[in-house]
Amino acid sequence: MRRFSFKAVKHIKAFKATIKLFWYSLFHVLRLFEKSCSAINQGVEYLLFGLGFSMALLVAVQVFCRYVLNSSLFWSEELARYMMVWLSFLGATVAYYRHLHPGVDTIITRMSKPKQRLSRLCVHCVSLSIAIIMFVSGTQFAWFVRMQVSPALSIPKWIILVIIPLSGLLLFLYAFFFLLKTFAEKNQ
Repeated sequence: MRRFSFKAVKHIKAFKATIKLFWYSLFHVLRLFEKSCSAINQGVEYLLFGLGFSMALLVAVQVFCRYVLNSSLFWSEELARYMMVWLSFLGATVAYYRHLHPGVDTIITRMSKPKQRLSRLCVHCVSLSIAIIMFVSGTQFAWFVRMQVSPALSIPKWIILVIIPLSGLLLFLYAFFFLLKTFAEKNQ
């Protein structure tokens, strides 16, 4: 049996210390990333509340004007529709962040822990690819319609459609965070 020299033992200890430092710094970066994602998600939730409340108020005013005053607001339906589009895309990112997206829990709960982890990794990888597609295709589409204006509001349509790449970016950020978190779970 071969004995290690003092230098070899010293190098092994230094390597172990480097690995320990790497996981320690990765943990702190992950915590910072988690706080950033949480703050972004909280801002999006406040925006969702404002959009939802504004849309409900707008529709109520439209109904009042149409049936009581006999004069409708011609632009309110279009604005409410665009608000609904923004609510849908931003709501999907919040649902993903809160783990409220549709899933098949009955199958996942019957799996072993390593298979559950592998399943989560696959879900986050698929979410990353969907987010990239949303960002790239949404950017291309918003660029394609940049010269068009909406009929009633007369605003450029790219302003309305910029939510597609924006929500793709948020989804990418959240999926990347969850992917890193799932990878770090095994090594803790």
